[in-house]
Amino acid sequence: MRFLAACHRRPVDATPIWIMRQAGRYLPEYRAIRDKLSFMEMCRRPDVAAEVTLQPLRHFELDAAIVFADILLPLEGMGIGFHFSPEDGPVIERPVRGAAELTGVRPFDARRDLPHVLETVKLVRRELDERTPVIGFSGAPFTLASYVVEGGHSRTYEHIKRLMYGDPETYGRLMALLADAVVDYLLAQIEAGAHAVQVFDSWAGCLAPFDYERFVLPYARDVVARVKQRGVPVIYFVNGAAGMLSLVGQAGSDVVGVDWRVELDHAWEQLGDVAVQGNLDPVALLGPPQAIEERVADILRRAAGRPGHIFNLGHGVLPSTPPDNVKYLVDAVHRLSAKSASG
Repeated sequence: MRFLAACHRRPVDATPIWIMRQAGRYLPEYRAIRDKLSFMEMCRRPDVAAEVTLQPLRHFELDAAIVFADILLPLEGMGIGFHFSPEDGPVIERPVRGAAELTGVRPFDARRDLPHVLETVKLVRRELDERTPVIGFSGAPFTLASYVVEGGHSRTYEHIKRLMYGDPETYGRLMALLADAVVDYLLAQIEAGAHAVQVFDSWAGCLAPFDYERFVLPYARDVVARVKQRGVPVIYFVNGAAGMLSLVGQAGSDVVGVDWRVELDHAWEQLGDVAVQGNLDPVALLGPPQAIEERVADILRRAAGRPGHIFNLGHGVLPSTPPDNVKYLVDAVHRLSAKSASG
């Protein structure tokens, strides 16, 4: 399988591609289901979550499937309630902003708390029958902690930073609990059949490199090291990390995802001997085919045929993306990289 070969930096016949949030709102089949069920109902029903996971593979020649779920799902099992607001997105019902609130947080057990996600992985693995690898995923400890402390989305991240700076002991206890939860969740997905896993540190780019190195990197490194013991590739993606990629690479993942704010070759120079995933601007998929092709060609030129490039967007596909443009992207990546590989 191209994707797994690239994760291990082995030669491939064409650059593999999958897309973050490839199962989602830009597909009419997804919207038809979403009109009938809430987002959480979709996540909690393995038959529905598996169907949504497989929908994009029926449209496009993607090289991997990523399980349909949400990074916040482990929080309920830890006693951290949340809901989705139409206006504000995810809302944490009782934010943790000090030692007192932390007393109500309990250890997470994926088999007890999220059996439906594990069943989804099994269903997708069975349906694909080794034709296409399955990616499991989790939020990273810092990104989960940010939601838990901020209470939802944030522009300033003032509460999580205040906790880091003013009460590092409570911050460390929360991060340790979340690191254990992430490891347990990823290992359970691997046991259920995931061929690879991705750790999303979507909010760590809000930090200065000094704070990332001190308050985030040790926990990311711990998660990656423990999961890698199972022998499956681990992808670590930090959004907004162009200014600290040399630190991100120290987490030790097999693959590092990079966003579109850095040129791929410059990112690879900082990361060293790892596979690299990325890094088309998601908004490029709203443009005409010529614009998509030009940017694909530039990214592939910067990859320079090195083993270990996995094409992806620099963040998730936007809901307004035309499916025909996604198809054009996938076909262009395979066509242009195969031409390059053949000289």
